[in-house]
Amino acid sequence: MKKYICSFIIMAGLLTLSSCKGDFLETVPTDSVGDVSAIATSENLMAIVNGMHRDLYVRQNSNQGQNGQAGIMIMMDALGEDLVFPSTGNGWYITTVRWQDQINENGANDFYPYQFYYALIRNANTVINLGQNATGDVATKNKAIAEAYAYRAFCHYMLVQLYGIRYASGSNNNQPGVPIRTTLETAPKARNTVEEVYAQVNSDLDKSIELLTTYTGRVAKSHFDINVVRGLKARVALTQGNYQIAADNAKLARAGYSLMSNATYLSGFNTLTNSEWMWGSLIVADQTDYFGNYGAYMSRNYNSTNIRTAPKAINKLLFQKFPASDVRTKNFDPTGQHTALALPSSYSKFAYTSQKFLAVSTSDSRCDVPLMRAAEMYLIEAEALARIPGKETDSRIVFNQFMLNRNPSYVASSNTGTAYINEILDSRRIELWGEGFRFLDLKRLNLPLDRGTSATSNHPATVVNNVYNVPAGDKRWQYLIPKSEIDASNGLVVQNPL
Repeated sequence: MKKYICSFIIMAGLLTLSSCKGDFLETVPTDSVGDVSAIATSENLMAIVNGMHRDLYVRQNSNQGQNGQAGIMIMMDALGEDLVFPSTGNGWYITTVRWQDQINENGANDFYPYQFYYALIRNANTVINLGQNATGDVATKNKAIAEAYAYRAFCHYMLVQLYGIRYASGSNNNQPGVPIRTTLETAPKARNTVEEVYAQVNSDLDKSIELLTTYTGRVAKSHFDINVVRGLKARVALTQGNYQIAADNAKLARAGYSLMSNATYLSGFNTLTNSEWMWGSLIVADQTDYFGNYGAYMSRNYNSTNIRTAPKAINKLLFQKFPASDVRTKNFDPTGQHTALALPSSYSKFAYTSQKFLAVSTSDSRCDVPLMRAAEMYLIEAEALARIPGKETDSRIVFNQFMLNRNPSYVASSNTGTAYINEILDSRRIELWGEGFRFLDLKRLNLPLDRGTSATSNHPATVVNNVYNVPAGDKRWQYLIPKSEIDASNGLVVQNPL
C-alpha cells in the first residue's frame, strides 16, 4: 500500500542555551521516527520540537524560495493585492503573483505547503503519540507535548485554509477539507470535511492550553507559550466567525505585550526583542541562509539580485487611505528613493517601495521573522467585537487605543456598522503588510481579489502579473491537492475542481 507523500520526518535541531540568552547554537539530527532514541527522553522530545521551530525559516527541498513558513508568508501576500512586485526581478514568486501556482497540481509551489505542513504534523504526532513514555524531567516532557499539539493545530489550520473551501459561519461546512492526521499511520486517508478539520484544530489548541496552564517558563520567543496558543485560538475563531471566542482569546493573548513605540516601528521589523512580538523565528549568524532568508526577499537593503531589481512595494490605493501622521506610512516611500538608506545606484527605484523590513546589512540578509504580534491581537479583538451586535462601543475602545499608538493625531471616525468594520480591516491590511495574511483574509471574508487596473494601481501590467481580478468564490481560491498525493492515495483523496 502506498503511503501518503508527507510521511517522512523533518530533521530535528537541538536548541542549546547559553547561560545568558537563547540561541540556536547546534543542530543534531534524529535518524528517523523508528529511532527509539528520538523519543526516549524529555530532552530528545524537546529536540524534535526545536527542529520544528527551525524548520519554520530554513530552506526546504533545496529551493531557496521554499524557506519554511517565511516563504509561505510571502506567497500568501503575493496572492493578494497589497504586496506589489514592481518587476519580475530574477523570478522568485512571480508565478505566485500570477495565480499560477495553486492551480497547477504538478507545481512545486502547490506541492510545497502540503508537504511542509504534513511533515510538521508528522513530527508533532511523534511527540504526542510516543512522548508519554519518555524519561526525564516531567515539565520538559509536558512542554514538548503541549507545543506539539499547538503545531498540529497550526498546520491543519493552514492546510484547510489553503486546500479546502472557505469556512462559512452558520453552515454545516461539510465541503472537502484535508485529511486529518493524528497518528503515525501512513496509509492514505480521504479528506475530512472542513468542519471536522476545524473541530480537530480547536481540540488540539485546547489541549495545548491545558498543558501550558501550569508551565511558566519559556525558552525563547520561537517557542509556543499559552499566550501564543491563545493567539492561534483567536485566529481560528475569527476565521470561523466565532467572534466572542476570538475577542476573548485575543485579549488574553496580548496580555503582557505592549505596543511598540513609533521610533521602534521604523527600526526595521527585524528582531524578536521587539516588545510586541509574541512569536517569531530567530535567525543567528551561523545558521543564516543568505539568499534564502526572509530578508533576502522582503528587506530593502540586502544586496541581492532580488532586492536590487524587485524591491517589494505597497498597493498605492491602500497607502493613500492613511494620513502622513500614521507611522505606518513612513515605512513606505512614494518616491522609491529611500534617501535615509543611502541605497547604491545599482538598486532599482520604484514608487511606494517598502523599508518596513531591513536586513542586518547589505551583506547579511538576516531578519527575524514575525509570526505573531500583539498588534494582530488588538485588531482581531476590535474586528470581532465590532461584528457582535451591541459591542461596537467595546470595539472602539480597543481600536482607538491601538490607533492612537500608530497615529498620535488619530481622531476616531464617525463610521458605524460595515463602514467602521472596513476601517478596522484597512488598518489590518497596512499593519500586517508583508506578514502573510492577505490571501487568507480575502478568502475568509469571501472578498474578490481586486488589484484595480494598470491605470489606477501600481501593479505593473502583464510584465509582472496578468491577474488583476478574481471573483469571490472562484475555484482558484482553493489550492489543488498535489497530483502526487492523489496518485499515492489510489484515488481515495479527491481533487478540487480543476
